Amino acid sequence: MSELTNKFPIIKDMQKGQEVMWFNLKINHSIPSDLTAADIEDARKRVERFAPYLEKVFPETAEHHGIIESPLKEIPKMKAALETFYEKELEGKLLLKCDSHLPISGSIKARGGIYEVLYFAEKIALESGGLSIEDDYSILADKKYKQLFANYSIAVGSTGNLGLSIGIMSAKLGFNVTVHMSADARQWKKDLLREKGVTVIEYEADYERAVEEGRKQASVDPNCHFIDDENSKTLFLGYAVAAKRVEAQLIRQNITVDAEHPLFVYLPCGVGGGPGGVAFGLKQIYGSHVHCFFAEPVQAPCMLLGVMTGQHHKISVQDIGLTGRTAADGLAVGRASGFVGQMIGHQLDGLFTVEDSKLFQFLSLIAKEEQIEIEPSAAAGFPGYFYTQKNQDYYNRIGQQAMNNSTHIIWATGGSMVPKDEMEGYIKKGNSLKNTES
Repeated sequence: MSELTNKFPIIKDMQKGQEVMWFNLKINHSIPSDLTAADIEDARKRVERFAPYLEKVFPETAEHHGIIESPLKEIPKMKAALETFYEKELEGKLLLKCDSHLPISGSIKARGGIYEVLYFAEKIALESGGLSIEDDYSILADKKYKQLFANYSIAVGSTGNLGLSIGIMSAKLGFNVTVHMSADARQWKKDLLREKGVTVIEYEADYERAVEEGRKQASVDPNCHFIDDENSKTLFLGYAVAAKRVEAQLIRQNITVDAEHPLFVYLPCGVGGGPGGVAFGLKQIYGSHVHCFFAEPVQAPCMLLGVMTGQHHKISVQDIGLTGRTAADGLAVGRASGFVGQMIGHQLDGLFTVEDSKLFQFLSLIAKEEQIEIEPSAAAGFPGYFYTQKNQDYYNRIGQQAMNNSTHIIWATGGSMVPKDEMEGYIKKGNSLKNTES
């Protein structure tokens, strides 16, 4: 370990549970070849084929005709609040990508998790159910298809939100679904899944154990599909579709992205699938004009540790003495996805960590200033807006004029399904922390 800390001195600060910011000085904007823009387009078309079905069985998707999408909102009052918080004038336009309010399961996991369930369902229906891709997919709500899907199982390991999206979608289609949940998962998420007819198995251990048990279940049943948040290309592509949607939203808002008008995106990161897929999609569209950053809790900086050292999934936060425990349940992961780290790590501008106390402070600030409610993990991206302008070397690399013209997107990953009393508790805690520190 001393050899590692000598090579990467920032690890000593990480070991103390301090907030850190790591900039990737070896960034490489080249695109990996095994997944392409064509793969993302294929995923986008599949989602559109399922839109009539989703609109039929989930009325909350009717506004967008069965397309699962969230608003991209400018948050000027939150920008002003952050300037007060950090005592620094911050440049550029600040936006919030409200995946916290995605329909069906209320988090970014509604993109990848639901997409992989739909991918599996389509495969079965095309091969065994007489479905054609030219059909109106609303027929998948018919009893015939529910009976077909009842012959198959889906399993997943989750800290919470991925389990919600997969459980809700799988149960609606008629699959037998089991969600293996770690100790970090919120009780209300477990309760909601059980209400939807999902089998929930709880573990006292962390995320890795939940995933391991999910894999075991699938390995002994040929009709069981395990959704692997660490290694699934299908899941990854489901998230990547978001980039095309953001591109369209930016165009509608007359926001230019080019060398003189750079885009910065701050993504909360657990095992890495969600932020990795989004970043991959954005890089396909904007290349070096988009600057992606991942945000992690101080006790669970698994992707930062893996990407920085180049060891990816071969190193865990426990290896450097951290607990992996955090109030941001969706980010409570000790070991990052090696697949995601190797796919997108070299294209990230940087990764940073945030204390749990800040998560509560920022979620209470945005609730007050913009009347938007998000969960703790969804608030992890806010410090990035400050860090990219605090670090003089990085600021100079971007250039003052470009930074003046910049657009910054905080990706809010979850929150709308949090029970009212629990959300009120989060906000109250954030307010009390502000008062304590002031």
